Amino acid sequence: MSEEVAQTTVQSRPPGDQDDAAVRRSDFRLLWTGETVSALGTGISGVAISLIAVSTLQASTFMVGLVRAATWLPWLLIGLPAGVWIDRLSRRRTMLTCDVVALLLLLSVPVAAAAGVLGIAQVVAVALGVGASSVFFTAAYQAYLPTLVPKEGLSAANAKLQSSNQVAGVAGPGAGGLISQSIGAAGGMLADAASFAVSALCLMRIRTPEVRPTGERPRRNLRAEIAEGVHFVVRDPYLRVLTVAGAVDNLTWTSSMTLYVVYLVRDLHVAPGLVGVLTAADSLGGILGALLVTRVACRFGTAHGMLLAALGTAPFTLLIPMAGPGPRLCLFALGLMVAGAGMAVCNVLSSGFRQAYVPQYILGRVFASTRVLQFGIIPVAAVLGGTLGTVLGVRHSLWLTLVVGVLAKSLRLLGPIRTQRDLPTSLPSPAAVH
Repeated sequence: MSEEVAQTTVQSRPPGDQDDAAVRRSDFRLLWTGETVSALGTGISGVAISLIAVSTLQASTFMVGLVRAATWLPWLLIGLPAGVWIDRLSRRRTMLTCDVVALLLLLSVPVAAAAGVLGIAQVVAVALGVGASSVFFTAAYQAYLPTLVPKEGLSAANAKLQSSNQVAGVAGPGAGGLISQSIGAAGGMLADAASFAVSALCLMRIRTPEVRPTGERPRRNLRAEIAEGVHFVVRDPYLRVLTVAGAVDNLTWTSSMTLYVVYLVRDLHVAPGLVGVLTAADSLGGILGALLVTRVACRFGTAHGMLLAALGTAPFTLLIPMAGPGPRLCLFALGLMVAGAGMAVCNVLSSGFRQAYVPQYILGRVFASTRVLQFGIIPVAAVLGGTLGTVLGVRHSLWLTLVVGVLAKSLRLLGPIRTQRDLPTSLPSPAAVH
């Protein structure tokens, strides 16, 4: 829903409702601002941490994969219990705590670098700690958004968030490469720490009260509540297909992404500053996808639009291993950009679907359950990418992982998604939640 439409609708409401709607719009903008700045910092540190490993610490291809794996490993270790705690605790307070923890961890890298004691073990430990805070923050964030945005506005809100995050993603890697080239890669970690401070300040200014969700059930033991979230995902035909498809996407895409910096620096002899610019093509495509998602959904429907975005853009990733020095670097950027557009459309549509479809009282656990598989596979994929790069060579490994990734997009054709124009916005019957 556009801001202009929202304002027109509010005029017909009683004054109290108008005030509440204005506060919610203002609070969403605060959340939006904080997340955009945080995404900018994450884009900077994403390039910086790889360059620290590759250039500063002279890490092997396998160790580069291990650093990336450490960021995502916490999803496997604590993802399911984190979903239970998100449904039990204040989601805003949880996000604030995570921001502070991540800030302190990231600050330790430039401090250690300045003292001359920075090592690969600390880089891995920081990646692991920031990843753990991200588990709680991401689950809380997805579950918290419906507090600030009505159900009918979730798709538009997710599109705005996706669009601005992708804009930050374009600027972040480029800035990360330039910062690393000018003042050292550890400086990029300092920029990311500052972004978490901005995110925390924005969250502190939100005024909308966080009301406990309706339909909430009495607390039980941790295992029973985890099982409830997992069973919800396993039994639901939409969530089941999207979860498995997303996990396979992350397996193949992360395996290839782990090799990109090594591929550009060691195979194509690209300067650090240009590495950030080229990898930012992924986010540039994400901006395009976020801008087009509303048109795609209106023209083809949310279900068929998702299928079109996934199946139609994936083959362009095969341009990446065709890249070479000079003008052929454009093939790398084009492959990333088109695939990024398709992913953005899929992410916006699936996020809006999940937030509208899943009851609030279990949303944190459902989100965590899906992400344990989807994000938990990422450390495995990162190590796999590093191992394949070591054994087969970087370019051959890219061909293998990207071809498998294109074929795996067809998993979305399983289940009811292909038979419906639009994804549902509510459960078919109350029995489905039990």
